[in-house]
Amino acid sequence: MAATPPTVDAAAGLPAPAVRPYVRRYLGYRYLGFPPGIHVGLPSAWLTVVISLDEPTRVGRAPGAPVTAYEALAGGLDTRPVAIAHHGDQYGVQLELSPLGCRGLLGLPAAGLARTVADLSDLLGPLPARELAERMAESNSWASRFAVLDEVLGRAVRGEAPAPAAEVERAWRRVRATGGAVGIAALAADVGWSRRHLTSRFAAEFGLTPKDAARVVRFERAKRLLSGPVRPTLTETAVACGYYDQAHLARDWRELAGMPPSAWLAAGDLPPVEFGPEAA
Repeated sequence: MAATPPTVDAAAGLPAPAVRPYVRRYLGYRYLGFPPGIHVGLPSAWLTVVISLDEPTRVGRAPGAPVTAYEALAGGLDTRPVAIAHHGDQYGVQLELSPLGCRGLLGLPAAGLARTVADLSDLLGPLPARELAERMAESNSWASRFAVLDEVLGRAVRGEAPAPAAEVERAWRRVRATGGAVGIAALAADVGWSRRHLTSRFAAEFGLTPKDAARVVRFERAKRLLSGPVRPTLTETAVACGYYDQAHLARDWRELAGMPPSAWLAAGDLPPVEFGPEAA
């Protein structure tokens, strides 16, 4: 009898209006029947919340490093990948949390989670975190699971949370809007601060300096292009994303992904899921 081929069931959803200032989108995924292995979680300009609906998510800072199992986790901004060990099946929901919205949903600036992974129950509270996992696991569709997220996260929103300084928010938005192709001097001039003061205040809010944030944004754009249905060459990707040349692209990827883009493309891993156009 022929083996059952691996399957992927995935969906994306926009949060309800009350949650949308804090979470960009919900991503549901279910991989079944793939070979066991290590999935590389790459740096992102969004904080990552993962709620497992089956086996816990097993995360290490690098392949071969000690692994911690999480029923639900929150990962901050980082310039290094994480290793996610899996048995071939993965089932859960991922949230892309805005660094500017971290205070309003989790009660702390994004810097409080930078370069680390935390248990979601320590941030959201044990009861809401358990409710999310249990109710979504009992739901029979992605739409109903996303509705559970809307309800529980809507109750968790902290309307009284202080906003980041306007200059810090403006700097972050410009880094994102330029795809990371903005110099620190231009950024500082734009917000009316010195480079040193901007770097200090920016890192205190997000946990990354403006330079590192720009690198992550540029890297994420390159990854998105290379994951698309019409894949450009590495040279074309380097030009489109503001790298000096292909060698610059490869150096940044070695640090941010732990491998050059050519190795990442050849590695296989779980297949990428097409969730539709990238939201702003």
